[in-house]
Amino acid sequence: METKANHFLRDERIGKLMRQYAIPCIISLLVGALYNIVDQIFIANADYLGSFGNAANTVVFPLTVIALAIAVMVGDGCCAFVSLSLGKKELADAKKSVGNAIVMVIVSSLLLCGIYLIFAKPIITLFGAAVNEETFGYSREYFFWITLGVPFYMFGQAMNPIIRADGSPKFAMISTLIGAAINIVLDPIFIFLFKWGMMGAAAATVIGQVATAVLAFWYLLHTKQIKPAKSDFRLDRHISGKTVLLGITSFLSQISLVAAMAAINNMILKYSALDPVFGQEQYAQIPMAVVGIVMKFFQIVISIVVGMAAGCIPIAGYNMGAGLKKRVQSLFTRLLITEAAVGAVALVIVEVFPETLISIFGAANESTYYTVFALKSFRIYLCMIIFACVNKACFIFLQAMGKAMASTILSMIREVVFGVGFALLLPMFWGLDGVLYSMPASDILTFGVAVVFIVQTYRELGKR
Repeated sequence: METKANHFLRDERIGKLMRQYAIPCIISLLVGALYNIVDQIFIANADYLGSFGNAANTVVFPLTVIALAIAVMVGDGCCAFVSLSLGKKELADAKKSVGNAIVMVIVSSLLLCGIYLIFAKPIITLFGAAVNEETFGYSREYFFWITLGVPFYMFGQAMNPIIRADGSPKFAMISTLIGAAINIVLDPIFIFLFKWGMMGAAAATVIGQVATAVLAFWYLLHTKQIKPAKSDFRLDRHISGKTVLLGITSFLSQISLVAAMAAINNMILKYSALDPVFGQEQYAQIPMAVVGIVMKFFQIVISIVVGMAAGCIPIAGYNMGAGLKKRVQSLFTRLLITEAAVGAVALVIVEVFPETLISIFGAANESTYYTVFALKSFRIYLCMIIFACVNKACFIFLQAMGKAMASTILSMIREVVFGVGFALLLPMFWGLDGVLYSMPASDILTFGVAVVFIVQTYRELGKR
């Protein structure tokens, strides 16, 4: 039998459903993004860390994204599978998907933690830590402590969309909020009062992640609809395979971002050395620190964009499973318009108020070279952010409809073909400026491809 929650997804107004599911999801992702961003803000404003600590944070950031990529692959894939299964009234498969997801995320998190601990030095070197001695030392220290929290971080992030699929978006939001609040409170204590430096920033983050993971575990013992039985924790090739397939877009969008960041960091390392200013030892870390800050602002915007789209996964999945294509079409239209509006607001901020943004990240403690490069970076790197927002919404919505292949292709075109390709190619002609232009070039070309998928999706949803 269908539950009241199932009827709600089928019968309630689309606008109300979007607000109810998307807003908690946006807040959850924003709060998740704040872990690394808050660390960077406090690090940047600690005069004994400054841009060296900032650059180290930029080095480690993509390594946390790898953990996130695996977690969201499992979590978003399970969320989509559960929503489609509930729409088809297949509750047993939904429960088995949750049980399999829990096993997969625990095993993968422990493996990743072990790899990070064993190969720490070559890994951080690959992501640009060797820019100078101070940055390398801070990167290694921060990475070690962050790695200890990887299993808790991945478990909390993977369970978040599963909790939403169970009909509890508010609990998913609150559990993440509590973890982030702990991090925000502990960061200044550990960094400024105890003078623990990079270790203090990482410790505050890990403690917050543990809190979120504990709350997620508690929820799994008190689920509404999809509490898995003991037998559901045995890996089923079909169920786990389908879960991974539905979540592969989330994985690729994150992991390919890591590839792009690795390419960007290494191009910065290479072309900074050739720059007359940043080739000097005392300024060598500035471009990496600045680009890291720009990407953190972009992460805030994308958290809103992905939050809206991911919040729509249970709505789209259920209605697709129930064959209600007109409702899915209406949802898609509202989503694209809203995402474009978010991008427009972000564009105004980066083009008109970049000074305010860089002041948050400790610009007052840095040289004029830092400020000038930061202003240019914000205005160039994010000038096509509207297209970036629409592209990301398209990736995720196709995933929610069960179109894993189309979603994966579009994501790979953006992040690997264009993202990595332009990051490696454009600096050959324009040096450091080429790194900055790689982002808008990738977004505008991807949008051209995304339009084809958007039109095709509308045609399909318009058919009886």
